[in-house]
Amino acid sequence: MTTIFDAQDRPEPPLGEDEWSTLNGFLDFHRATLAWKLSGLGSAELSRTLPPSSMTLGGLVKHLTYVEDDWFGVVLFGEEQREPWASVDWTKTPDWEWDAASAQEPAELLAEWEASVARARDAAERAFRAGGLSYPAAKGFSDGRIPRLRWILIHMVEEYSRHNGHADLLREAIDGSVGE
Repeated sequence: MTTIFDAQDRPEPPLGEDEWSTLNGFLDFHRATLAWKLSGLGSAELSRTLPPSSMTLGGLVKHLTYVEDDWFGVVLFGEEQREPWASVDWTKTPDWEWDAASAQEPAELLAEWEASVARARDAAERAFRAGGLSYPAAKGFSDGRIPRLRWILIHMVEEYSRHNGHADLLREAIDGSVGE
């Protein structure tokens, strides 16, 4: 399979491939969309809000770092939360990842996100090899339901799709850059 990249250097999701390749293709496309929306921005831009929302691009990337680690580590494989997430008092600071991002340099935020994406890709691959898209997560919902790898991948496409819409609006407010 040959990967085709668009004008923003995002990998186009494959056409006519199997379900595994298609789901991962769409997830990687949306991950690359976020990277595109963050490219070239400094600390001030990553901390900028679009009132009345308090959302920032820095907070958004830190949130997605957490989401990658949580779904593919904690939920899928039952791993303990890694740092910095394990030390957070989520009851006192439920939006910690959104707020803590402003204290970090852009390169650090992006490196943490890229590392979480690499861990997530590896975890998804291990789960797929062990049980296909029906591989059951180690941790279920409070009502006893257990998500499967397929559900987690689709959820992550949805998560990035929603947040890329936010990223598009925030980036346009920063410097006028627009695009899908």
